[in-house]
Amino acid sequence: MLFNSYIFIFCFLPLCIAVYFLLHRIGQTGLAKVWLLGMSLWFYGYFNPSYLFIICGSILGNYGISRLLLRQKERGWERGRKPVMAAGVAANIALLFYFKYFDFLIENINAVFHTDFMLRHIVLPLGISFFTFQQISYVVDSYRGSTKDDSLLDYAVFVAFFPQLVAGPIVLHSELIPQLREEGKRRPDAENLSRGLYLFAGGLFKKVIVADTLGKLVSLGFGGVEILTTADVLLVIVCYALQLYYDFSGYSDMAIGIASMFNIRLPQNFRSPYKARSILEFWDRWHMTLTRFLRQYVYFPLGGSRKGKGRTYLNILLVFLISGFWHGANWTFAVWGLLHGLGEVLTRRFRGAWEKLPGVLQWLLTFGFVSCAFLIFRADSLEQAYIMFRKVAKLESFSITPQIRDSLVLPELAHIAGLLHMETLPLGRFGLQLWLPLGLVLATTVKTENFQDRPFACNLRTLLLTVGMLVWPIVSLSGISTFLYFNF
Repeated sequence: MLFNSYIFIFCFLPLCIAVYFLLHRIGQTGLAKVWLLGMSLWFYGYFNPSYLFIICGSILGNYGISRLLLRQKERGWERGRKPVMAAGVAANIALLFYFKYFDFLIENINAVFHTDFMLRHIVLPLGISFFTFQQISYVVDSYRGSTKDDSLLDYAVFVAFFPQLVAGPIVLHSELIPQLREEGKRRPDAENLSRGLYLFAGGLFKKVIVADTLGKLVSLGFGGVEILTTADVLLVIVCYALQLYYDFSGYSDMAIGIASMFNIRLPQNFRSPYKARSILEFWDRWHMTLTRFLRQYVYFPLGGSRKGKGRTYLNILLVFLISGFWHGANWTFAVWGLLHGLGEVLTRRFRGAWEKLPGVLQWLLTFGFVSCAFLIFRADSLEQAYIMFRKVAKLESFSITPQIRDSLVLPELAHIAGLLHMETLPLGRFGLQLWLPLGLVLATTVKTENFQDRPFACNLRTLLLTVGMLVWPIVSLSGISTFLYFNF
C-alpha cells in the first residue's frame, strides 16, 4: 500500500488510528498492539500477500536468536554467545543476498567465465533492506546486552510498524519499543495529531507535486540518452538530485508524521542535506538513520578511527562500498558508494585546505559532486552514465530539446500562463514552465529548513498551509507513483 493513494488516506489510516485509540480507551492495551501489528501486516502484504511469509519468518527467526542470546547471558554462557550472534547476522545477510543479489552474482559469473547459468528472476520483497538492517541491529544489541526481555508482540510491532516498514527511517529498538509501553501515549493527543497531519501533508506535497513532476523530466532523459544535448544532461543531473531528495525526504516526513498521530516519535532522516558544504556534512544530513546504522554496526566494529589514518580511510571506503551495494545489485551503486567514500577520505585528508575555500565554492563543489554521483546512482549501467558525462564534457549544444522542456510542466502553471497571456512574452511560457519552477525548487531546497526543523505551532497559518499541502496533491493523484526507495 502507498501513502500517496486514496485507499490509504481515506480508509486505512483513519481506521487504523481510530480503532487503535478506541482499544486503548477500553483498556485493551494488548489488543491495541495486536491491531497495530495486523494493520501493519495488511499494509505490507497489500500488493503481494506472499511477502508476509518472508517478513513473519524473519521476525520469528530473529526474535528466537535474540532470546537465545539473552538466555546465554543470564546463565553465563559467554563462550557460545558470539557464534550465535554471528550466525544470526549471517542469516539476515544471507536472506538479503538471496533476494537482492543472487541473480546479480549469476550474471557476473556468466559474464566473466562465459557460463550460461539460469537466472531465477527473484522478486525483491518490499522493504527487505530496511527491516533486515533493523533486525540486525536488534540481534547485535542483544549480544551486547542492551536489549531487555521484550515480548514477541512488542518486537513484531517494532519491526513491522507500517510507517517506517518499507523505506525507513531505520529505527533502533530503544527508540520505539519503550514508547509502545508508555501509558501517556495511549490517548489521542491534539498537538501530536496536528503535527503529524502537518508533516504528512508536507511530505505528500514533496512527493506528488515536486518529486513526481521532476521525475517526468528525469525518466524522459534516461529513456533517450542518445538524443540529449549538453544542456539536457545538465538539467537531468540537477532534476534527479532534487527528485531523489524530495521523494525520499517526502516519504520520511510522511512516515514521521503518521507515527506522530500514534504519539510515537521516529528519528529524523534528513536535515536539509543540500545545504552541506562538504561530503562529511552531507552524510550528517542525508539518510541520517542509515549513516547511524553503518557507523554503529559496521564502521566501529571494523575499528573506526582507532587504528591509524590508513586503516581509518580503508574502513571508510568499506563502509561506503557496503552502503552502495545495500542500495541495489548493480555496479552503478558500488561506484557511487566508492565515489562518496573517496570524497570523504579526501575531505578528511585535506580538511585544512578545504576549509579555506569560500563558503559558496564549498557548497557549489559539494552539490556538484553529489549531483554527478547521483547520475551514476540512477543510470541503468556504467556505460549509460559514461555517455551522459561525455555529452557534458563535449559542450556540444546548450539548447534544450522540446520534449525535455515540456516534460517539466505543471498544468496549474500552464493555466496561469494562459490567463496572463505570458506565451506571447519573450521566454514567457518557457520561463514560467521550466526555469521558474526549477529555480524555485532549487532555491527552496538550499535556503529553507526541513519541515521537522521548523518549530511547530497550532495556528491559522499552519492550518491553511496544511490544508493547501493536502488538497493540491490529493486532487493530483490520478496517477499514483511508487517511492524511489521502494526499489532499494
